[in-house]
Amino acid sequence: MGALGMFVLDAVLVVVFALFGRGAHSEGLSVAQVWGTAWPFLVGLVVGWLILLVTRRAPGTVASGALLWVVTLVGGMVIRAIDGGRVPHWSFIVVAATVTALFLIGWRAIRAAVVRGRSRR
Repeated sequence: MGALGMFVLDAVLVVVFALFGRGAHSEGLSVAQVWGTAWPFLVGLVVGWLILLVTRRAPGTVASGALLWVVTLVGGMVIRAIDGGRVPHWSFIVVAATVTALFLIGWRAIRAAVVRGRSRR
């Protein structure tokens, strides 16, 4: 998978995170409502990807996933705080950190394990 495909996968996973969160709280799932939840994290994701591109890091590595996770999470929380006028509740921060870590680092860890398994054969 190329860099563009990896970026699209990451973006889809951020939107899935927003869908899960809204669904878990029985909130609306219209495109506008999901966008309202997802956009701050998508901005953070884009910033993270720009960092990867500028520093020429391989985007499919677990280390790159960790960098993307931190930038996406922090960026999303800062934007939400500015946009909403207050810091998000700690429980949202914990859930967002956990889910986005699983999504942005998780597929890269699985990919790395598959590549290692193939190289052993």
